[in-house]
Amino acid sequence: MDKVAKYREYIKTLLTRYTSYDISNDEVEVQLILDTERDHYQWMNVGWQHFNRIYRCVMHFDIKDGKIWLQQNLTDQNPAEELVKMGVPREDIVLGLQPPYKRQYTDYGVA
Repeated sequence: MDKVAKYREYIKTLLTRYTSYDISNDEVEVQLILDTERDHYQWMNVGWQHFNRIYRCVMHFDIKDGKIWLQQNLTDQNPAEELVKMGVPREDIVLGLQPPYKRQYTDYGVA
């Protein structure tokens, strides 16, 4: 299995586990979006809570140029470290949720 195929599986495994702890109900749906053709992976909450629209991207990954980009994380989980434990080199993880000038100060890739 090539590197990108492994990364796809790692991301799917993480997001599937994370979403299993989120709670869908009649008003708010937990959605897991796995676009393996374009390499976009998201955990969404979509629906209504009383009169308030809920449309929230809880976690978002992309795979670009052979690297995993963490674009959004609204949880207390540390998916970057979990990916490292799965075998992804730190330099292959980019914290896209950090401004580009700050990425050099993280323990991860810069782009």
